[in-house]
Amino acid sequence: MNVGIDKINFFVPPYYVDMTDLAIARDVDPNKFLIGIGQEQMAVCPKSQDIVTFAANAAKQILTPEDLAAIEMVIVGTETSIDESKASAVVLHRLLGVQPFARSFEIKEACYGATAGLQLAKSHVLTHPNSKVLVIASDIAKYGLHSGGEPTQGAGAVAMLISRDPRILVLEDQNAMLTQDIYDFWRPIGHPHPTVNGPLSNATYIESFQKVWHYYQEKYQRSLADFDALAFHIPYTKMGKKALLSILESETESEQEKILKAYEESIIYSRKVGNLYTGSLYLGLISLLENATSLAAGNRIGLFSYGSGAVSEFFSGILVEGYDAFLQKEAHQQLLANRQKLSIAEYEAMFEDQLDINQSNTFEDDLPFSLVSVEETIRTYKQ
Repeated sequence: MNVGIDKINFFVPPYYVDMTDLAIARDVDPNKFLIGIGQEQMAVCPKSQDIVTFAANAAKQILTPEDLAAIEMVIVGTETSIDESKASAVVLHRLLGVQPFARSFEIKEACYGATAGLQLAKSHVLTHPNSKVLVIASDIAKYGLHSGGEPTQGAGAVAMLISRDPRILVLEDQNAMLTQDIYDFWRPIGHPHPTVNGPLSNATYIESFQKVWHYYQEKYQRSLADFDALAFHIPYTKMGKKALLSILESETESEQEKILKAYEESIIYSRKVGNLYTGSLYLGLISLLENATSLAAGNRIGLFSYGSGAVSEFFSGILVEGYDAFLQKEAHQQLLANRQKLSIAEYEAMFEDQLDINQSNTFEDDLPFSLVSVEETIRTYKQ
């Protein structure tokens, strides 16, 4: 039985900052952001939006009443949880109208959480063929104004519906996983922003990819020639490319050109959004599917997932005949094009205007799902 991604969609907040403007404001050569890390724009969110609103707005657009009746699990991968106890998935279960007899929970392991959810969803559907699982990656990447990580921020969510006989991507059974206890990126409880060892994080990412790739090759007797494209976790668009280049040296020129071309197609959306943490790999997958000029049914796509700390995985999927009819390319292009550009002053004001859940407050927002109020630390959402 084939199991995989039947539907997929992303949502980002309706505000962004231009990276050239940010570079000038920070007295940095714009090419450091535009070329050095490969970013053009960065999504910014107001305090009336959080991982629940992102997730709901991403998922609602692709779910039918039949889907809601068949979903048996709602899984959220996030490292931006809004509560130390209650999972955001429980709130989403109600907001989306999923049938009541379902599991709902969060998974945390930095940017790897959604991949863990995807693999769990696949296993569930294999043993319960009539069921579906909703997997959502939702995060807000924040490092602080004037910080080294500031140009690699972002916000948004990716929603995926996992089912048998999927219409987009069949997930294969060949996986290579790696766990290493490394402090390259972490956020202790009570700290508003993560601590990052930049050089160690970059080196660990590249080394992790090399390790799982070579282990995968040895275990399954596959080479780069067996793939038509690779998609990567994208904290910033040059990061994935550095890892990719580290394995291309021994490949033929034609293989290098094919894979590098596909990589550039996979980062088109990320260049305009920034880091989605758990969602960045899957935003890259969407960008690849919607912008590729040479992919076709039957092609194999490799996916590299990485979560600092560190857990990584390399796995693959096969494109389904007619997959492109089930993508949301026009809607995604409109979503990105219709965002409001913020001045640096507006961006900094929005960044510093933090939600205080200990204070009663009400909000107004035009999005289908947004915060309405906070009373006695309880968030109420517009549905």
